[in-house]
Amino acid sequence: MSAGPVRGEPDDLLVLGPMLRYVGLTEATIWVQAAHPVVVTVEADGREWAAVSFAVHDHHYALVILDGLSPGAELEYTVSIGGQVVWPPAGSPYPAPRIRTLDLDRPTRLVFGSCRVSESHDRKSNRQNGIDALHALALALADEPGAGDAQWPDLVAFLGDQVYADETSEAMREFIAHRRGLEDPPGTEIKDFVEYAHLYHLAWSDPANRWLLSTVPSCMIFDDHDIRDDWNTSWTWHEQINRSPWWHERLVGGLSSYWVYQHLGNLSPAQLARDPIHQRVLASREHLDLTSAVRDLATRVDRHPWVYRWSYSRDLGDCRLVVVDSRAARVLEPGHRSMLDPDELAWLDEQLSGAVDHLLIGTSLPFLLPPGLHDLEAIDEAVASGRYGSGPARLAERIRQKIDLEHWAAFADDMAEVFEMVMDLARGNRGRAPYTIVFLSGDVHNSYLAEVTDALARHGARSRIVQAVCSPIRNPMPKAMRVVMSAFAKSLAHPMRAVAGRSKHMPDPAYPWRVTHGPWFENCFAELAVDGADLTITWRGGEAGGEGDDEPEQSTRMVRVAQVPVRGTPA
Repeated sequence: MSAGPVRGEPDDLLVLGPMLRYVGLTEATIWVQAAHPVVVTVEADGREWAAVSFAVHDHHYALVILDGLSPGAELEYTVSIGGQVVWPPAGSPYPAPRIRTLDLDRPTRLVFGSCRVSESHDRKSNRQNGIDALHALALALADEPGAGDAQWPDLVAFLGDQVYADETSEAMREFIAHRRGLEDPPGTEIKDFVEYAHLYHLAWSDPANRWLLSTVPSCMIFDDHDIRDDWNTSWTWHEQINRSPWWHERLVGGLSSYWVYQHLGNLSPAQLARDPIHQRVLASREHLDLTSAVRDLATRVDRHPWVYRWSYSRDLGDCRLVVVDSRAARVLEPGHRSMLDPDELAWLDEQLSGAVDHLLIGTSLPFLLPPGLHDLEAIDEAVASGRYGSGPARLAERIRQKIDLEHWAAFADDMAEVFEMVMDLARGNRGRAPYTIVFLSGDVHNSYLAEVTDALARHGARSRIVQAVCSPIRNPMPKAMRVVMSAFAKSLAHPMRAVAGRSKHMPDPAYPWRVTHGPWFENCFAELAVDGADLTITWRGGEAGGEGDDEPEQSTRMVRVAQVPVRGTPA
């Protein structure tokens, strides 16, 4: 491998990372952003693995693939660039980073959440944005790794809005002002790949969070704010945004950076070998410039979503995690509106098979909204589609964009088809029915648990079917809206169903559900812990130290928000 000699201090060589991404039984991947074209080397257990970097817009990245590992192993590792150890940093206060491969006999413990703004951890920011649950999780694991109430996760699943490209922090605005000025469209929003790269740096460079991401595997999927609020809400939205002269570069920068910073790490080594762009990296021993390739991909995906799949799956021993793209895979043309394009829907159908104890379906947008909100979205969708005339349709479209009425409920045909797939699996028609089928979601800035009502008695399902939502990690809902969201979950459920049920365009759901726990509005992460046929889902947030503490970011501790046992239905 060749990338030229590199010399310098570790902080001058390593820009971001390392991030431990995919981990399987015998393989793992580690992602790195470097300052120059380099060869990145990972050493663990007396062995070395290396990868030559590639470039996108003069930024340099490497994804090191580790193979031949032992199942259930725990291996400390180091990262070197040009023969110099750059991770862990000298004098680090955090435990040594490690790779813990899957153990099929170890019950899965998965942490998930969504919606995190990249702000500082001082008192001013905490008052405005609340405690960062990611930061609280990092400090808890660093304090007692693998012990007590902060037991070690097998995976952290980030389910959308990892970065906010349209609501930037003061630090990001300073970068934009220095680079191009805030008057240049799109103003304080992200403009292109270079600004996205800085946005990701702000999101993931905090020392505690950076350590966490270097030692706990992670997977990710985008939601709208990773690109822009209401991304792909409707055909009308699509037409409107494409009239903005800055939009094309924003979209290309957003999807290109997503491929680099988030998507690559979602894939197993076998999937990386099939990725049309990463194949070029694997086939070369030289530093490649992939700028044109990823820009072309981003452009084609926007026009034809079926040309590339952002969805993926991971087997975790007793669980299968299927992560569904519910943003870029949309078809928006009038008369063909769907959440998932036909190829994506067929792929999801293939993933919903038996022979797994627990099936987890990650989708950034909740599949099962609070019933009152579901019916409101269904009503708005029926009106916006023109079934009640053009004037009401225009009003419904404005309402949809104003208050984000574009979840699965607004794509009724797709939701019904996916629901039938899930129920077919739950009835045991696709092999042994899982004990549980759990939708994992975020987006809505509150957390709750919902469940299909009387799934066994009324529908013949032998799986418990629930929706677990955890949002936000750090971006609290305004207090005035919390009352409204609580009402949609409880008191407005029956009135909204009565209104929706009067129209043939909004029939009663084939498989009704209800919110059984919540909603909660704290910044938090949720932990799903398997115990044989059963699960326990625990929501945890952060609590700051005392008012007299000079370093509140270091005294943050985790506190339990809620805990719900989910008893699996035997197959």
